Amino acid sequence: MTSTADESSLSPAIATQTDLNRAARAAMLSAANINPRTGLATDYLNHFNEAIMLLEMIPDMPECAEDFLSWQPLTYREHFMASNFKARDLAIEAYEQAAPDIRAKFDKLTATMTSILTAVASAMQQVRQDKTRAALAIEASGWVKPLVARAGGVINGRGDEADIDYIMSH
Repeated sequence: MTSTADESSLSPAIATQTDLNRAARAAMLSAANINPRTGLATDYLNHFNEAIMLLEMIPDMPECAEDFLSWQPLTYREHFMASNFKARDLAIEAYEQAAPDIRAKFDKLTATMTSILTAVASAMQQVRQDKTRAALAIEASGWVKPLVARAGGVINGRGDEADIDYIMSH
């Protein structure tokens, strides 16, 4: 009988400690600009935004095509390992511990963006006319931008539907 009383008195204490651990981890993730609900950081999207920015410059400055062609795809882990992000190890750990369904949605979107960007780079290497490269750049940025917004929605716990106001406020 004593053990039953002891177990019931421990359960609330263990539950409280677990809640405190969760709250502390959530605060740590938030402080590092990692969404505590999803375990993902929007910083990774900068990698794709860089490619979009270069693509958008090509119609007005054709020489930027060379800069775009030097852009290299990076996985989430590779991006953070190569970055100066102060909590890069935490970002990688949180990503690896993210819920499988969230990671699957996110990884599918980033793989699609990577495929588009690498295919456009390959096509740009095959053509020499600035007009053709500009057309490719315009099309590619039009395809990738909405995917970046959708990936931002996944990062911010909005599923596939990106709420731009919500993303821009965080």
